Amino acid sequence: MTQTRAARHLTVLATLLVALIAAFLTPGRASAASLQEVTGFGTNPGALRMFRYVPDGLPAGRPVVVALHGCTQDASGYGTGSGWLQLADRWGFSVVLPQQQSANNASNCFDWFQSGDIERGQGEAASVAQMVDRQLADVGGDTSRVYVTGLSAGGGMTAVMMADYPEKFAAGGIVAGLPYGCAQAAGSPYVCMYVGATQTAKQWGDRVRAARPGYGGPWPALTVFQGTADYTVKPVNMTDLMKQWTDVHGADQTADVGDTVAGYPHQIFRDPAGNTAVETYSITGMGHGQPVDPGSGTAQCGAAGAYLLDVNLCAAYRLGLAWGLSAG
Repeated sequence: MTQTRAARHLTVLATLLVALIAAFLTPGRASAASLQEVTGFGTNPGALRMFRYVPDGLPAGRPVVVALHGCTQDASGYGTGSGWLQLADRWGFSVVLPQQQSANNASNCFDWFQSGDIERGQGEAASVAQMVDRQLADVGGDTSRVYVTGLSAGGGMTAVMMADYPEKFAAGGIVAGLPYGCAQAAGSPYVCMYVGATQTAKQWGDRVRAARPGYGGPWPALTVFQGTADYTVKPVNMTDLMKQWTDVHGADQTADVGDTVAGYPHQIFRDPAGNTAVETYSITGMGHGQPVDPGSGTAQCGAAGAYLLDVNLCAAYRLGLAWGLSAG
C-alpha cells in the first residue's frame, strides 16, 4: 500500500510539473502586465486620474502612447477595447490612460469645450501633460516618440493636447473628435458637434497657433477616423480638422493620395516637404465610436462594445503603423 501511494504521489507531482512547464512555454500563458494607477504625478489642476500600462520587461527608450477615452467610458475599458494594450504587448511601448472623474463631468467626458481646461498650463490639459512627463521619467521613454489619441470627447482633448503642447507629441490620432477651439468658434459645443463651425482653413489654423504663441514647429501630424453615419459628432468635423491641421503644417487642402483601406475612403495630405501632415479615414456607414477589428490576424485588434464598433478596421493598428510603432 505504501509503494502504491508513493507511486500515485509521484504521478501527481509529474503531472503538475508537466502542467507548469507547459504554462511557461505556451505563448500567451505567461503572466501579463496589468493596468496601474499612478498618484502624485504633478499638481493635477484638472483633477484627473492617471492610469498606465507598461508591458513586462519593457526596456528604456520605447515610445509612449496617450489614449483618452470617450464619454461614459473609463481608462481600463477603453485601453482594452480600443486595442491599445494588445498592441503595446505586441510592439513594445507603454500607454498612459488619463481618466475623467464624474465630479468634473457627469458623463465622464473630457472637457474639450471648457476654456479653463483647454489652455496651456491650465486644467485638464495641464494634468495630461504632467502625466506624460511622469511616464517618460518613470519608464525612460523616448521623448521624440510620444503620441496622443482619443475617441469623441477624448478626440477633442487630443486636439487640445496637440495645440497646447506640440513640442511633446510627434503625432496625434483623433477618432470622431473635434477641431481645437471648435466650441468657441461655434458658440456652443453642441453646435460644434451637430452642425460644425464656420471657419476658413486659416482661421482654424490661427486657433492652434494662438494656443502656443511663438512656437515655430515642428507640429504633430494628424490622423482622423470618422463614421459617415455619426449623428453625435457630424462628419463635417473631420473636414474641419483636416483644414485646421493642413493649414498649421503649411499644406493645401487637396489630397495628395486618395485610395481605400479595408474598403473605406482614405486620404493623405502632404506638407511642402512631402511629409504626411494629415491622414483621414472615412468609415462608410459607421456611427459614433472607435473602429475595431477583433481577432488574431496581423491587422486585427480591439474588442466590440459600447462605442467600440467592429467595422473590420482597427484604428489603433492603423495609427500604430503610421507612427512606426510596429517597426520597433
